[in-house]
Amino acid sequence: MADARKILFTGAAGGIGTMIRPLLAKLYPGLVLSDRVEPKDLLPTETFVAADLTKPDEVAAAVKGVDSVIHLGGFSVEGPWDTILQSNIIGCYNMFEAARAAGVKRLIFASSNHAIGFYPRKRRIGPNVTVRPDSRYGVSKAFGEALGALYSDKHGMAVTCLRIGNVGPRPLDVRRLSIWISPEDIVQLIRIGLEHPDIRFEILYGASDNATSWWDNSRATELGYRPTGKSEDHRAHAEAEQAKIGPDPVGDLFQGGTFCSAEFTNDVKRAGP
Repeated sequence: MADARKILFTGAAGGIGTMIRPLLAKLYPGLVLSDRVEPKDLLPTETFVAADLTKPDEVAAAVKGVDSVIHLGGFSVEGPWDTILQSNIIGCYNMFEAARAAGVKRLIFASSNHAIGFYPRKRRIGPNVTVRPDSRYGVSKAFGEALGALYSDKHGMAVTCLRIGNVGPRPLDVRRLSIWISPEDIVQLIRIGLEHPDIRFEILYGASDNATSWWDNSRATELGYRPTGKSEDHRAHAEAEQAKIGPDPVGDLFQGGTFCSAEFTNDVKRAGP
């Protein structure tokens, strides 16, 4: 039987995991951390369980006895098909299936803006649009969202998919002014997924209070999301960094940026909805 407040946090040694672990540890003492390598500075209240997502027995051992899962584990950028397949598709399935078998009640899935990266920047979209992935990585995140819907509808798991923009202390370029989210704000969204009584299956955008946002995140607002980060506070820095990057004739048109232009062989007039 799952413990009432025992939470597994996968991808704990990754970039986002490292940023938000201290914030989560204050809210949820006794976190079970998982990754292929042990995170640094393990707290006395934290437990580490090594797990490779491609190995079902290791994933099952990690979820044993937990009530909820924060699933950030996987390959976090574009990569060769086999890498994406193993980490983000087979690995994601292994996590959902192990969670179901263990009686996990809630799962937060780290989706990505790259699941909808080929929407034009001039178009504002909500969570219910058709996916338009910009990469094999984006396809894997669309797969994870679909898997979340399946496990919610078929097995009653409360699943929250966060289409994360870019997490960090400040936006790194002009594109990220529209998609940036502070570590504090993403923790707020995770908390909604773990605690809100009305969650069945939700897709929410992982973005702070950004004046130039491309996303309608009103559903997150309905669930109590009150972001405190504002990307406009960092505009000067983002514009200065953008000047160093230079133009991207394909990426600058679409929300996914360089993920769209990488390996692009189409006519831009025929790309995107």
